[in-house]
Amino acid sequence: MSTDPATAAKALPGAQVKVQFATRHPDISLPENTGPILVPTHLRRYGLSSVVNHLLATSKPIPFNFLIGGAFLHTSIDSYLTANGLSSETTLTLEYVRSLIPPLYLASFEHDDWVSSVDVLSNTSIAGRSSFNVEVGQERILSGSYDGLLRVWNMSAQVLATSASVGAGGHVSPVKAAKFITPSEVVSSGLDRTVRIWRYSEAPDHLSAELEPMMELYGHTGSVDSLAVYSPTMKILSASTDNTVGVWSANKREAPPAPSQLLPPQNSSATRSKRRKTTSFDSAIPRRGPLTLLKSHIAPVSSTIFSPTDSTVAYSVSWDHTLRTWDLTTASLVDTRTTSHPLLSLTSLPTLHLLATGTSARHITLIDPRVNTTTISTLTLRGHTNAVVSLSRDPDSEWSLVSGSHDGTCRIWDVRSTKPGQGVSGGVGESMYTIKREGQPEGVKRVGGEGVKVFGVCWDKEVGIVSGGEDKKLQVNRGKGIIQQEKELL
Repeated sequence: MSTDPATAAKALPGAQVKVQFATRHPDISLPENTGPILVPTHLRRYGLSSVVNHLLATSKPIPFNFLIGGAFLHTSIDSYLTANGLSSETTLTLEYVRSLIPPLYLASFEHDDWVSSVDVLSNTSIAGRSSFNVEVGQERILSGSYDGLLRVWNMSAQVLATSASVGAGGHVSPVKAAKFITPSEVVSSGLDRTVRIWRYSEAPDHLSAELEPMMELYGHTGSVDSLAVYSPTMKILSASTDNTVGVWSANKREAPPAPSQLLPPQNSSATRSKRRKTTSFDSAIPRRGPLTLLKSHIAPVSSTIFSPTDSTVAYSVSWDHTLRTWDLTTASLVDTRTTSHPLLSLTSLPTLHLLATGTSARHITLIDPRVNTTTISTLTLRGHTNAVVSLSRDPDSEWSLVSGSHDGTCRIWDVRSTKPGQGVSGGVGESMYTIKREGQPEGVKRVGGEGVKVFGVCWDKEVGIVSGGEDKKLQVNRGKGIIQQEKELL
């Protein structure tokens, strides 16, 4: 099969433009001496994909997507040239990547109540990487529920461990957040205004496990709705409806005493009524306070994270419309970015120096948090029809993330999939795929996601996309390789 550009050009009638094809994947790269070739300007993705397959002389066609200037090409080349004021004399560089793989449904794990939070322990997760103790095939999923319990699952949908009940060191109201700190420690928080540390241990046969209360952390005066962990130093961040960000240590020796005015009264009638019963085991659990409480927000703090490049820096978002940057060493506010809507969720895209924030206005705003930047929003991702309450970045790609929304869906985004947006700074991004809740009747439209709201989502390299919500299910969708990791151009 000939790869001569002149031969290809003669076979393609109509208006033409010179195109230089390039890729960052060595296994599908063209020979180094492949220069620009002439292609018809009416070609779209499918036609361009056919040209590249012709040049590669592939035995089986490979579907490709194409990028120009770092953004996906969604139109014909002619439309692109017109929209950008370019002539057909221009030589375009088209980067080609394998087309994205749709996320496949794998399983659902049933709960007794709403699933508020999910996390994954694997050899590539934050907690797993810190210890190198997670064997392939021994991945675990952690869920927090409105029944006040934590559960650890294996990949066969079996519950290995359930947290203690009320009176035995467990939460006294719904759990709102839960994360693995290490393979042997878990942190949780909830409407009871506490942060709790648990010891997680498995039997030698890996068929059963225990979640044992280790420490109760007091300091917040409102619900604690979000957690972040930095495993190497055992530090924890918490976001609370009391307008503060808590900084904690999972190390009992480092943690200061708990504020006495926030401790529950021991053996009082009010406590017995609320907790149903109080035991000596409950009172024996160590109680500690925060290293500090960061105060500046003027409305509930919805989410907080450590900086992916500097663990002494934290970010938080709030219903007060702001993203705030904190210096944890001095417990001081460094920077404030004010947006147009309440901010409900937060994650980072470190290679791009961006933070993604989910909003009550149904979209995701991408913000460059660096102090020397002046533009608040660099990109807006639109597609959800209700509040975006959870975000997680793709472990395989620097460009993508998944969002969970009260509209009952998770959406996968690639920030290169953009188009100009009227009145929007930086343009508008469109989702690549939508993940619906499994088991819902076909054709039934849930107004605002009623009954199927998603509350939490986590994207893990080994396990996939895990989400939990109002349908009382933890759902797993295959997420590995949906968007290929881009390498340096050879």
